[in-house]
Amino acid sequence: MYTVLIYGYCKIGRIDMAKRFLREKSLEANVVTYNVLLNGICGKASLHPEGSRAHKPELTLDKLKLMKEKGISPTVATYTSVVKCLCSRWRMEDAEELLGEMERTGVSPNAATYNCFFKDYRCRKDAEGALNLYRKMRDGCVCVPSLHTYNIFLAMFMTLNRMDVVTEICNDVKGSASGPDLDSYTFLIHGLCQKKKRKEACQLFVEMIEKGLLPQKVTFETLYKGLIQSDMLKTWRRLKKKLEEESITFGSEFQNYELKPYRR
Repeated sequence: MYTVLIYGYCKIGRIDMAKRFLREKSLEANVVTYNVLLNGICGKASLHPEGSRAHKPELTLDKLKLMKEKGISPTVATYTSVVKCLCSRWRMEDAEELLGEMERTGVSPNAATYNCFFKDYRCRKDAEGALNLYRKMRDGCVCVPSLHTYNIFLAMFMTLNRMDVVTEICNDVKGSASGPDLDSYTFLIHGLCQKKKRKEACQLFVEMIEKGLLPQKVTFETLYKGLIQSDMLKTWRRLKKKLEEESITFGSEFQNYELKPYRR
């Protein structure tokens, strides 16, 4: 019950009240309580020094240390919250140290843990660092990448014009249990259109609608304009016909996707 109250304080951004409640009630906090508190600290920033983004890593590390001192074993959720906070403040050495600690203590990192690192690599455009960690995660059977993992990489390497890696990730996501989702196709189609690889974009567009995924309106417009600019009006008409054949899958939502005439 007390953990629920602490969660409520964290949810509305009152971390100070959550910590005070924990202290004043002299509660014997368990790992769930600490996980709730850590999530609250990581998700809240304020002008007060103790709530500032720069101060957050120290707060989370202090809470992690306190847990261990009290004999409470951190879970993967605990470590992931702290790693996320450290990565968001570019404290990569500390985050990597925690990853090593997880492996030493038998706590298996999950996809959410690794995604914290991948997002940082994407921000810094560190392609090799991201790839090395991804392949270690995948080939070492450490854990199964999530769809979010694949989408981070598709967006990152499409931007970096590393089509060899994009192909590798595409093969991985297609071989996964979940398969590509709406975001996966959107990243790929938009990226291919920007690189004027419209034939490949059209193939993915057809594959997408055959799987029952309705592209976003901006994807329609991007592909439509690209084909018109390339004098590929016949190709667009074939795609449009394919869409109309599959429209029963999408229902009334597709009817709202009217495209304005576009001229070069």
